[in-house]
Amino acid sequence: MSDTVLDLPLQYLKGVGPRKAADLKKAGLLSVDDLLFRFPLRYEDRSRLQPIVSLKPGETAAVAGEVLHASLTPTRRPGFRLFTALVEDASGQVQAVWPNQAFLKDVIRAHDDIVLFGKVEYWGSRGLQMTDPEFEILRPPPRDGSAGPGDAHDEPETLHTGRIVPIYERTGSVTTNMQRRMVWQALERLPPTLVDPLPVDLREREGWPSRREALIATHFPPPDTPIDALNAFATPAQRRLIFEDFFVFQAGLALRRQQNAAVTKSRVPVVDDRVRQAARAVLPFKLTAGQRQALAEIVADMQKPWPMQRLLQGDVGAGKTIVALVAALVAMENGFQVAFMAPTEILAEQHVGTLARWLTGTRFRVALLSGKVGSAGRRTLLPAIERGDIHCLVGTHALVQDPVVFHSLALVVIDEQHRFGVRQRGLLAGKGVSPDVLVMTATPIPRTLALTTYGDLEVSVIRGLPPGRRPVRTLVKPDSRRDEVHALVRDHITSGRQAYVIYPLVAESEKVDLQAATEAADHLARHVFPELRVALLHGRMKGDEKDRVMREFAAGQIHILVSTTVVEVGVDVANAAIMVIEHAERFGLSQLHQLRGRVGRGPHDSTCVLLYQAPWSDEARERLRAMVETSDGFVIAERDLQLRGPGDFFGTRQSGVPQLRAGDLTRDADLLERAHEAARRFVEDDMLTAEEKGYVHAVWQRQFGMVAVG
Repeated sequence: MSDTVLDLPLQYLKGVGPRKAADLKKAGLLSVDDLLFRFPLRYEDRSRLQPIVSLKPGETAAVAGEVLHASLTPTRRPGFRLFTALVEDASGQVQAVWPNQAFLKDVIRAHDDIVLFGKVEYWGSRGLQMTDPEFEILRPPPRDGSAGPGDAHDEPETLHTGRIVPIYERTGSVTTNMQRRMVWQALERLPPTLVDPLPVDLREREGWPSRREALIATHFPPPDTPIDALNAFATPAQRRLIFEDFFVFQAGLALRRQQNAAVTKSRVPVVDDRVRQAARAVLPFKLTAGQRQALAEIVADMQKPWPMQRLLQGDVGAGKTIVALVAALVAMENGFQVAFMAPTEILAEQHVGTLARWLTGTRFRVALLSGKVGSAGRRTLLPAIERGDIHCLVGTHALVQDPVVFHSLALVVIDEQHRFGVRQRGLLAGKGVSPDVLVMTATPIPRTLALTTYGDLEVSVIRGLPPGRRPVRTLVKPDSRRDEVHALVRDHITSGRQAYVIYPLVAESEKVDLQAATEAADHLARHVFPELRVALLHGRMKGDEKDRVMREFAAGQIHILVSTTVVEVGVDVANAAIMVIEHAERFGLSQLHQLRGRVGRGPHDSTCVLLYQAPWSDEARERLRAMVETSDGFVIAERDLQLRGPGDFFGTRQSGVPQLRAGDLTRDADLLERAHEAARRFVEDDMLTAEEKGYVHAVWQRQFGMVAVG
């Protein structure tokens, strides 16, 4: 039996007109398949009917009875009316009230049998009342007494009450009740068997229900299903569908890996004694064990006949750049070019300076291509790149936006990869002939995100800090103790150190935040530290002005740098030993950790002060507590994922986090791990059927098509 019902557009369901279809489309719901894989937000047990006499104010209850009378009555507020119904069972009476819902006069009538579900309140002389309750008019049940989805009956005796009821998130004009009806209709139209993307032996080993049974039990659970298990999304039916969601995605990634391995490079670099000696000659210090391990994995990939696709993770200051330099040296010693893309001009310029310094004395030329390189500079630079005279090109988005033609691009290094869209990474890789791709991040990525966002890449991790890096003391202070913080800043500066003062900058209030940072810099310079030099740095400054400020700060000519988060990535001033983060309660946890990484980069004791303003939320309190408790970026990343969820982990939806339908990366981490292992095994051993591969391909085309690198 085909799955054409699942492919049906939602407009084919009864009651779904153009407006509702448009609202559903905005939520990513286009087909019956999309609808059925959108889990309820929660479940309510409305099956236990109480006698009306047992109702108590403040409780949420379900009752059934006869409507004695119903009426629409005006109120003192013009145009505002109440629809009321007096409902009676064998034990007593209760009044139900629906504010401003005049249409109910044509729906609920005297002598109707009705089920109500809602909150019970006490209204003085009116006694007990249920305000705006969910309701169901009882109708004769089907002849055979059944009322389950998939049967030939339009709707059960009760759909919104008298059962365990799924509660869906409202979508525009589509209410939870409307979605419940739509889901019921869709389930009724399912054929007896469905194409199942989970291999048979996998389903049998896990003891999971069929796909059809799981869909029905997830949306309309049997009456004996534990409500706590449902709301924890831990029933066999729910977990089976969550596993399927993960498995299909992971199978797609595994197939992509297989495709990558089928592509051959035009030339493979050789690592011999000459290359090893060249690497030793440029290394400014001895690599740590973590750096050596990561480098060995990267170089081993570079020597394979297919292109490398590898993610290099390391905490702030872990020494990823030196590892990337040695990898670049391997490529360049073999006659290839390297492209190094950074997210900001500041970071790109820093990389150019660092790489050029390390490569001093070698024959290799490093050049910068960014928005600041004028047309005259481009006329000289672009032909040199095409001839192969530039061996390592460092740049920003200009690397993909400009008509850059490489002579022999073999290695692409992308720093702070989460700041680039997938398309930009692919365009840069496309400027070579199947080049190796190394993406790096100083934002440690929790394993669940690494298995999804970067699941088609191999992963290398540098743990620990290079020799000489010192831990940073972190303090949390209320705004009322600002004088203490200023005294601490003065102590550091008196000792010969420098300071950062960081202000938040968010899109919604950018002008207000920028004004606050500007006023703060002026206040500090005039009234708090008049004897010191205070400067301001922010993203709206002209490039030359930003360069001047950063050069002067790096040279020690500026004592206090007041800045927005433009310093979050890449700014490296070893003498800066104290950072004050204003409005710390407004920052994400990973961003706070990134900012803190700008201090403690030299041999001096360093401090980060998180200054907050009350009132602050419980979540903000948890974030700042985590900053004090640990400096391990991987621990912080896991905490940040738990607090913010996967969609906002990087602070941007551009990051390529896949929009899974049923799976939750924090709640369902165990299922993700199992799905990852199972999918790789089934793909590598070629155990997926043609039908299963076809389903995976179709879902990837529709749902995950842009989640890839290179």
